[in-house]
Amino acid sequence: MQHAQSKVIIVAGPTASGKTALAVALARRFDGEVINADSMQVYRGMDIGTAKPSLSERGGVPHHLMDVVDPDEPFNAAIFRSLALPLVHDIVRRGKVCLVVGGTGLYIRSLLGGLMPVPPSDPAVREALIAEWKSGGLDRLYARLEQLDPEAAAKIHPHDALRITRALEIVALTRQKASALSRAHGFGDRTLRALKIGLDVPRPALYERIDVRSLSMMRSGLVEETQELIRRGFSRDLKPMQAIGYRHAVGLLDGRWTMDEAAALLQRDTRRYAKRQLTWFKADPEMQWIAPEALDTVLAAVRTFLESDGEAAFALSGGRAG
Repeated sequence: MQHAQSKVIIVAGPTASGKTALAVALARRFDGEVINADSMQVYRGMDIGTAKPSLSERGGVPHHLMDVVDPDEPFNAAIFRSLALPLVHDIVRRGKVCLVVGGTGLYIRSLLGGLMPVPPSDPAVREALIAEWKSGGLDRLYARLEQLDPEAAAKIHPHDALRITRALEIVALTRQKASALSRAHGFGDRTLRALKIGLDVPRPALYERIDVRSLSMMRSGLVEETQELIRRGFSRDLKPMQAIGYRHAVGLLDGRWTMDEAAALLQRDTRRYAKRQLTWFKADPEMQWIAPEALDTVLAAVRTFLESDGEAAFALSGGRAG
């Protein structure tokens, strides 16, 4: 006997678009629980720079997969899927509504569509790439990726050393482009049924929110939070410590920038990150875009989705999809 697929509500969108507030409102209305799909909010001790919702902001709604690892512990899309999928089924089994909320598109895609089969990291290949990065600079590695796999390079920030080296490693180990492997896989492992809601904030308003929040982070404890992580022995070279916010605080602590300079760079880099998030999510034809304040529209759509037996055959109105 084949069991019905578990239903999930995806609340996605760029940073500072209002995902937490909407998710909490939906969870409280439909007796739901939230699974975090933000790749930085999984880390303990990294609260201010990740905009991790406080207990009061969570509104009494259970939130899962926050504060699950230390900054020096491994965490990636495969680990996320292995933890999130059983949580989804457990939440649904208990008669609750499951909301998956965050801005990390790869985590959401891996949960809904599986992971493409690629070989595990090869220490020798990885160490050679890292040595080349350290000696010749990351720009050279990125230029090579642009030559070998331009499609993959276009989706990776030139400063994202981890993803650049991984993409080059895949080429070295498989003699195939990571982008080609991704297309061949298709991410079609549909074990869940999802209603995907994308928060659509006009770009000027979104950037204004980002600028205000970035400045608030710098002035209300991000530098001290980063300093405490360093005091506890977490290296500046760790992947989470190189993330937006923390690398800016490190630059300030190391004397490379003043507070004003670090804040301005944080604002700029966060706006750029939001733009990349939007590019990712808007490539998904199943994403239904709405304005965050259109709560009645979302409530009606969620209710219809939860009550339906087949695939959701409706569209949200009031958004600017595109």
